[in-house]
Parts: sequence; C-alpha cells; structure tokens
Amino acid sequence: MKIVQTNKAYFPKVGGIETMVTTLSEGLIKDYDVDVEVLTCNHKYHPITIEKNINNVPVKFVSTFGFFSSLPISPFYFYQIPNYSGDILHIHEPFPLADISLILNSSIKKNFKKIVVSWHSDIVRQKWVLSIYKKYLLQFLDMIDVIVVSNPSLIENSDFLSHYSEKCKVIPIGVNLDWVYKKDEKPIHLEEKNENTFQILSVGRLVYYKGFEYLIEAMQYLKNAKLTIVGSGNLEKELLQRINKLKLADKIKILPELDRCSLNYLFKNCNLFILPSVEKSETYGIVQIEAMACGKPVICTEIGTGTSFINQNNFTGLVVPPRDSIALANAINQILGNSEMQNKFGSNARNRAFTEFISEKMVKSYFNLYNKLLK
Repeated sequence: MKIVQTNKAYFPKVGGIETMVTTLSEGLIKDYDVDVEVLTCNHKYHPITIEKNINNVPVKFVSTFGFFSSLPISPFYFYQIPNYSGDILHIHEPFPLADISLILNSSIKKNFKKIVVSWHSDIVRQKWVLSIYKKYLLQFLDMIDVIVVSNPSLIENSDFLSHYSEKCKVIPIGVNLDWVYKKDEKPIHLEEKNENTFQILSVGRLVYYKGFEYLIEAMQYLKNAKLTIVGSGNLEKELLQRINKLKLADKIKILPELDRCSLNYLFKNCNLFILPSVEKSETYGIVQIEAMACGKPVICTEIGTGTSFINQNNFTGLVVPPRDSIALANAINQILGNSEMQNKFGSNARNRAFTEFISEKMVKSYFNLYNKLLK
C-alpha cells in the first residue's frame, strides 16, 4: 500500500496539524510497513525545493517565497503534485494549493485509486477568501472519496461539511503519550513547585483565538493560585501589559516556547490545565490530551469544535462560555476548592486520554480506513 500525505507544512514546524501528519506518517511506516511519502511546503521562506528523510519518512519541501493569509506562496507545488502516484492521496485541509491542483489537473486524481481528506478546520479568519474560493472548495469536495474529521462537532458546525455528511467519518487525533510514564528531572530554569499554591497551566501560541486575555482577567478573582502561560506570539507584549495593568505580575508568568522535557515537567506538576480559546480556529486542542494524560482536570470553552469533545463537561473537567472571565474564574474556584472533584476529574481525564486519544489508535483507524477503501 502506498500513501501520499500532503499538507501545507510538516515537521519541524510545530503545530497541531503538523504533529498529526508527522505522527500518522511515521506510525504507518513503523507499525504497518506502509509506503508513505509526504509532499509539503517549506514553513519558512526558502527558494529551493528540498528533499529529506525524517524518521524514515521521505519528505519533499516545496520552495516557498512568502505567505499570504498564512497560506504558503509555493507555485511549484502545482508542478510537483502531478509527479506523485499511489493507492491513496491523503490531503489535510485547509490547503487551497492541493484543492486547486486537483481541480485544474485531472491527471492527479487518475494517479490514485482513492482520495482521502482530513478536514481539520473550516477557513475561519480569512473568510473574505471564500467569496472567490468557495465554489472551488465545493467542487473539490465533490471529487474526493472520504472526509475524516477529528470530532462530530466539526460536521455539525462546519459551513461545508453538513452538505457532505454521508462522506464523513470520525477518527479522533491521537498523540504519543509514552513520555507520561518517564520520570522527568526538574529543569534548572523552572521554579520549584509550591505545594501550598494552586498551579494553573495554559499552553499555546499567543495569538488572537487563544483567549489568554480572559484567563489573565480571571486571575483577579482567585486566591492562592498562580498561572503559567507557555507560548510565543504577536500578542505577547499586549498580554504582559495587561498583566501589569491589573497588578498580577506576582500571580502570572509567561514563558516562551519550551523544550519538550520542560513542558512535560509542567504538565505533570500543575494542578489544573486551562484552554480559554475564543474562536473556531481552535479546532481540537491537543494540549488538553497531554494534560489529561497526566491526570489533570481541564477547563475549556464551548466554541463548537473539538475542545469540548476532548474535555467532557463534569467528567474530565468543566466547560464554560468563551470570552467570559467571571465564568472562567468561577469554574477555577469550583475545582480549586474541591479536592474530591480534582481527583475525580483527573482520574477520568487520564483514562479518557489513554483510551481514546493515543497515537496508536489513530494510526490503526486510518490504516483500516485505507484498507476498506481499497477493497
């Protein structure tokens, strides 16, 4: 079986979709001896197409000359993809370069027996693009064989998938959780954990849809609690100014992106994890799974995506409305003041993470889907 995976970026780019594509590609080769190739774009400016072998996965990074609304400007992608063939072409959306390639070049579809799409998200922030692009996207969806989503909410709340529900199949994104069983030494650059202080952790890029400003405001209403936010992004200066304005510098710290060992340590040593997202750009929230695997209760927002599919309200944690600092503070205080609830949510969270969201289960589900399609 030969599978070609294509997405707008791949490892070493760090992101939810990139991690998923990398995990799937490596798992198919390691566990099922599948022939996998990856066609992607450079995630930084690079005028030359590069071929690499990354953990036994042959990856071609097409030259990229910049970015337009987060879409790589990689015109040579149109010339590269017709050179690929195999049993399954697996496209990860949103990725207009792949969509338009299939529409304009009929030979691409003929090079593969079946075409699978993993629909990670609608186009959310760049909705103005849809006035031009929508008809091509619908034409593309007519062409493909199966649409895979990570959770049922994506079908229910998508502007497009409700028209293609008969093509849709749910396969939750799984992550490698082997690190949870390893004992990590405390990194020297991190503070010692204060057993008398409730430690709250949040992880994500400091960008518009993460909602960190509401979490910062919620900290005004908490006693004996400290918040650590891990991430970098264009809102860092604004968030730091907000922290200082509210006189919360002694309760909140923002750390830049950390190495994996340091991040693992924080997951294992916090008391509560929070994902305060405010837009549907947050389609899943893999960081929730990592916290849950460490037995931590989770608070997230209800934005109609996979966040509340992973974190189940009153089972693995609490789900609150977005953009509501008071609701967020009340939920934190509810868990903070109830050790029985903390233990119950934490235990349920760990069991759910290792039952539903491990990488091996995701890889097996995709392998079975490919086999079913080809038969």
